[in-house]
Amino acid sequence: MTNFGLGIFSIYYLGLLFVLAYWAEYSAKDKKSLVNNPYVYSLSLAIYCSAWTFYGSVGRSVTFGLEYLSVYIGPLLIMPLWWIITRKAIRITKIQRITNIADFLSSRYGKNKSIGVIVTIFCLAAGIPYISLQLKAINNSFNLITKVQFNQDSSFWNDNTFYVALILSLFTILFGTRKIEATERHDGLILAIAAESGIKLVAFLSIGIYVTYFCFDGFTDLFSKAYSKVPSFSTITSLNTNATNGDWFWHLTVSAMAILFLPRQFQVAVVENYDERHLNKAMWLFPLYMLLINIFVIPISLGGEIIFGSNTLNPDNYVLAIPLHFQNEHLVNFTYIGGFSAATSMIVLETIAISLMISNNLIMPLALSNFKWIKNKSKISANVQFIRRLAIVSVIMLGYFYYRYVSQKYSLVSLGLVSFVGVSQFAPAFLGGLFWKRGNQYGAISGLLLGFVLWFFTLIIPTIISAGLMPYSIISNGLWDIKAINPLHLFGMTGLDEISHGAFWSLLINSAAYILVSLNTKQDSLEHNQAILFVDVFEHSTLNENTSFWKGNAFVTDINSLLAIFLGNERADEILTSFAKENKINLKLQFADPKLVSHAEKHLAGIVGSASARIMMSSVAKEEKISVEEVIEILKKSQELVALNKELNEKTDELRELTDLLKLNNKRKDDFLSTVTHELRTPLTSIKALTEIIHDNEDLEASEKQFFLETIIKETDRLSRLINQVLDIEKLDSGQYKLHLANHQINEIVAETIKKINPIAVDKKINIKFYPASNLPEVMLDYDAIIQVLINLISNAIKFANPTKGKIAIKTEKIDNYVFISVQDNGLGINNDLKELIFEKFYQAENQIIKKPVGSGLGLAISKKIVEIHEGEIWFENNISGAKFIFKLPIIKNYES
Repeated sequence: MTNFGLGIFSIYYLGLLFVLAYWAEYSAKDKKSLVNNPYVYSLSLAIYCSAWTFYGSVGRSVTFGLEYLSVYIGPLLIMPLWWIITRKAIRITKIQRITNIADFLSSRYGKNKSIGVIVTIFCLAAGIPYISLQLKAINNSFNLITKVQFNQDSSFWNDNTFYVALILSLFTILFGTRKIEATERHDGLILAIAAESGIKLVAFLSIGIYVTYFCFDGFTDLFSKAYSKVPSFSTITSLNTNATNGDWFWHLTVSAMAILFLPRQFQVAVVENYDERHLNKAMWLFPLYMLLINIFVIPISLGGEIIFGSNTLNPDNYVLAIPLHFQNEHLVNFTYIGGFSAATSMIVLETIAISLMISNNLIMPLALSNFKWIKNKSKISANVQFIRRLAIVSVIMLGYFYYRYVSQKYSLVSLGLVSFVGVSQFAPAFLGGLFWKRGNQYGAISGLLLGFVLWFFTLIIPTIISAGLMPYSIISNGLWDIKAINPLHLFGMTGLDEISHGAFWSLLINSAAYILVSLNTKQDSLEHNQAILFVDVFEHSTLNENTSFWKGNAFVTDINSLLAIFLGNERADEILTSFAKENKINLKLQFADPKLVSHAEKHLAGIVGSASARIMMSSVAKEEKISVEEVIEILKKSQELVALNKELNEKTDELRELTDLLKLNNKRKDDFLSTVTHELRTPLTSIKALTEIIHDNEDLEASEKQFFLETIIKETDRLSRLINQVLDIEKLDSGQYKLHLANHQINEIVAETIKKINPIAVDKKINIKFYPASNLPEVMLDYDAIIQVLINLISNAIKFANPTKGKIAIKTEKIDNYVFISVQDNGLGINNDLKELIFEKFYQAENQIIKKPVGSGLGLAISKKIVEIHEGEIWFENNISGAKFIFKLPIIKNYES
């Protein structure tokens, strides 16, 4: 394929993604979000698996064996902690209207704009190598397919990758800057990224299956041939013998930190999250995704070594080179799209996240502080949009130039790990901010700055030196000819690889500075307030919406005007009016309620970041400092007293309910014992009397004796049934009743029951009609238990049917995922007041004005319990003539046998 043809193919693919994204955005307008489900959320998290995974894992495994797995094992090991941290971060982000990780850290440490600036620069510096490796992967795939090698010395106008970068810039602008409020979700973009995650997984599995089962005859054949033909077989299939335990530990650590702190991961996992409950499914779906995308890494590596063993081909290219070698054009195109998806999705979302930081945490605070943009209100909104778009183009172009002049000398995985160590520098300040109230802005700034300097010196400087942009003497002799200041062996340390060495020193100094400085400096009142709200977010979730720690004077009209600059008059009025109505605030007053000021600031924070929002709010509001004592007092009044009252009310209600329940249970127990005693005594008395008659009258006629004996047998059966019913109800109440489940046809069970009970109906001149539904599916149930339910219901219908023209109609039907069975008589019906009572044990004892019918009063109670343990439901309805009992059973089995 030519350069032009492949370029058109790539643009066509991006066009399809554009259509998909537009569809999602259009659906979201009707509040029918396509991304508000855990599967799309889990797939969007797979943006972690970039071109590094798609191409670089194979290259890494050829050189270092199973060491490549550390990048995936690290996130798997941290998943339980990831759930805890991410859930807490989501809650904080939604309440504080946070837009990115820089804004998150800035907000935690007193909305300090310096922290936002530091984190933004750090993300930019760590993200550029990562973006460059995606562009490198795209360029490599272009070169392989078109068989055209790009000359590094030629102009970038002749470089395909330059135009790819421009097209990606346009795509990112279209779906990353359409909304002024950065906290509003990018439904279209997230759906496109989830789709790309699916595509790259299927593409990688396809090439893996092709290599294993089409190029070779399965795993056994592939491994046996590789064992004899590949000199590096033992290297590929085992752990790197040169890697120390320390290397493994640090690779696992920085990979685990990356899943938390990479800007794109924070964006999809936290900012774009719709529902915290999606984390529960992502906890196993995301690890499953990483497992699947790594299944064929070793087979592809071995297959590539067998096919290209004597060639100088870069192992990073095996994934695409194998189908090219066998001229499988369709698989080549699909594999290319898989790698293109892996690279483009990472570039787009990483760029959006970083551009938001540049706009909200770098440019806007400086602009608002120094250039007095507040005075030129009409242009602020347009300027924010322009800054974000310019930032997007700048970030991607910086990635492009890093790719042109630096990344060509490094593997995809090496560049990725450098970025991982970079973002892991957020760990002390981020985790400390979530779980340690004492951590403060001075500690965070100290740790971040020192960590950044050490990361840059130990990992970025060597890449720049290798590119020939700095003297090699820094590595050979140390900085300023001081051997101890060597970027690869800082303070003489040896025994760790480059990544582990940089991670050790940067994280050690970063953490130590954060802790020690925080312990020896104090927080101001705002920072103390934010620390409480972040660390105890689940206790203060409601408090944050209705309580303000702001103190001072601000005009309502000024607050409204400030919001209108960004959102327009209509939206600004809507925000303030709805909040005022909810919190009973009078907007006609001259000065704004503190809660209204805080609410407006949070909305501004969602547009320009927390630091910029504070600057803008300060321009129209005169704020007074609020002391720590006042913060504590507000918390006590707003939270502790409310919580205490709520708890007291709940306990009072619980106590009242328990008391009523205890009284009712005592009454039911007495009634139960009384009724059981009565029911047992009746047949026993009859049996005793009849037995005495037979015993005392030897001259009884045979017919009379036969009648008495038959009556004794009937009374004995009645006594036996009662005892069995009491035992059944006890087993059902205690949960000891075991179901014997099997698939059965309901119609057959009903027909069998009618056959058993029909002689009784015929004897009473009652006509039973059965109306079976056709094509009913089988239902998993306990045959004998459901027979018992049907016998109870049909027996009751026989008892209460019209004594002269008795009719009983039995019907079955399927509705949704349930089979319904109804039994209807033509008697007098049942009082509607008994809808709940009738299914209680011996219900007559609880309502003595009701005439006691024939029977023990346990049949319906047992039927109800049996239906419920089948996960069904039973009830009755009164019709024009008679009562209708209905029960339904689920077609799909959800209960345990």
